[in-house]
Amino acid sequence: MISDRAALQAKLLALRAELKHARVFESNLRFDLPDGSLSARRLVLRLRQDERARLTLKGPAEIGAEVTTRSEIEFEVSSFDNARALLEALGYRLSVMYEKYRTTYALGGCEVTLDEMPYGDFAEIEGPGAEAIRGVANLLGLAWETRTAESYLMLFSRLRAAGLSAQNLSFAEVTQNFPPEAFGLKASDAAA
Repeated sequence: MISDRAALQAKLLALRAELKHARVFESNLRFDLPDGSLSARRLVLRLRQDERARLTLKGPAEIGAEVTTRSEIEFEVSSFDNARALLEALGYRLSVMYEKYRTTYALGGCEVTLDEMPYGDFAEIEGPGAEAIRGVANLLGLAWETRTAESYLMLFSRLRAAGLSAQNLSFAEVTQNFPPEAFGLKASDAAA
């Protein structure tokens, strides 16, 4: 979690990070079978819409590694609405919807995304391995020990367990930012 997205974006620009994708709105739908068996197997079935529509199946995350890795099958679909209708016709049910704004940069062989979630701002770094990811985090002045492997939806579950009544992680339902402490986190850019 980050406390000052604008400052981190300025650092990216000062480091001559390449803007790969300007700020875009994303709508994400997570599906499961009625018995919850995909979640039970730690699988994620997601339909995403930004400038294009993509269907993704993510395998279980490797727990305990320095960085999170998981297998992923993703492909573009020609129609978000038709893909949703197909999934529902096959018996999948919408489990949660979540939204974000995302800006994507390339730096040091990694992809750095700045995500504006309904409950706060985050930076995500994806790369070829822990060493590259750690190197980019250091360049950006992000405290490595404050990183989290928890997904946005896992963090949302924490807020719901603490009394947030929102059913979906949408800007319409979650209308305030929460401090990192609300999630049991520290801001990675606090020392930056």
